[in-house]
Amino acid sequence: MNHTSCAELLQAMVRIDSVNSQISNKPEAEAELSDYMEGLAAESGFDTCRFPVSDEYSNLLITCDVDADAPWLLFESHLDTVTVDGMTVEPFGGVIEEGRLWGRGACDTKGTGAAMFWALHQYVQESARQNNVAILYTVDEEVSKTGAKTFVSEHLSGLDWSPAGVIIGEPTVLRPIVAHNGVVRWNIETAGIAAHSSNPAAGRSAISDMVKVIDALESKYIPSLTASHSLTGEAQCSINVIRGGALINIIPEHCEISIDRRVVPGEDLHEVLPAVENALNELRQQDAGIQVKQATPTMIDPPLDPKGGEQLAAFVCRTLESMKLPALPEGVPFGTDGSAFSVEGIPTLVLGPGDIAQAHTCDEWIDLDQLEQGVEVYKSLMQKPLFGG
Repeated sequence: MNHTSCAELLQAMVRIDSVNSQISNKPEAEAELSDYMEGLAAESGFDTCRFPVSDEYSNLLITCDVDADAPWLLFESHLDTVTVDGMTVEPFGGVIEEGRLWGRGACDTKGTGAAMFWALHQYVQESARQNNVAILYTVDEEVSKTGAKTFVSEHLSGLDWSPAGVIIGEPTVLRPIVAHNGVVRWNIETAGIAAHSSNPAAGRSAISDMVKVIDALESKYIPSLTASHSLTGEAQCSINVIRGGALINIIPEHCEISIDRRVVPGEDLHEVLPAVENALNELRQQDAGIQVKQATPTMIDPPLDPKGGEQLAAFVCRTLESMKLPALPEGVPFGTDGSAFSVEGIPTLVLGPGDIAQAHTCDEWIDLDQLEQGVEVYKSLMQKPLFGG
């Protein structure tokens, strides 16, 4: 392998454009980076396998089998990034300055992907190897999380091994995240009657009706949310996109809003839309003419619940503590690929170098000392007997 450090590897990864296909409209957006990582894995003597997510792209699994009787520890990091629009640094430059590496994905989350691979590269050179190790590089995390979900639902059961634990790579400043919120995203539509704007009374404005819907949600439904979790905070809901109307001289016959509902561990995802429907039914009773309906959710992503992952969390925390790093289990309000594994009963924890405060920013970067520390943490997890042996 030509790279002499994890920083060099990360530079190469950042210099490959992998902006999510649904954002960039570039087909197979992650393919070049996936090919690159597969090539490095082959050079290092690791086994690789592609798992199709769609006709256009696939996940990449890298495996290092050291002992048939040893447990498997699976590391996961996504290949795609968010848009580069508005960036104030060269998005694909991978420039190193002031002890930082700059560029889109440096923090979220090519940094974790590079650190995982570099740790594995060092791990196989050790004489004592306690665990079988796999790294899964997934696609489409930033929009729909189809990569991780497809792997768990369609491919995991076909392997001749199953993970005893999963470490999800996200920028957590190497703090162990054992819980995070989930999300339900969907649209609500109102239907009006089109008419010439010179005679508004001949029509019915879908936009005006949507104003009533928004008021009902913000005055009744959202204030009614009381669920909370000690590690991830309170349940949240926000209306973040509105679309409506066709021309300035036509009474609008259609309006649509997009809603983001954050679900805390312990909440039932499938109770979200029925609760909103109750608020809409009250509105229908007040105005029989209003035509409003909820669309099928565009995304349902469950929370990461700490229940069931206690043994993995204890193992990771002991490792961090032995390295004199913060070892208190924490939670975050955002979501990750981790929930796809945890809902199937697989112990899962989120951990990685970098700070979420630098993710998705106009000048995204990762601290190189933090990156190197991430390599040491991941390697230590690979080396120690999983769950104490």
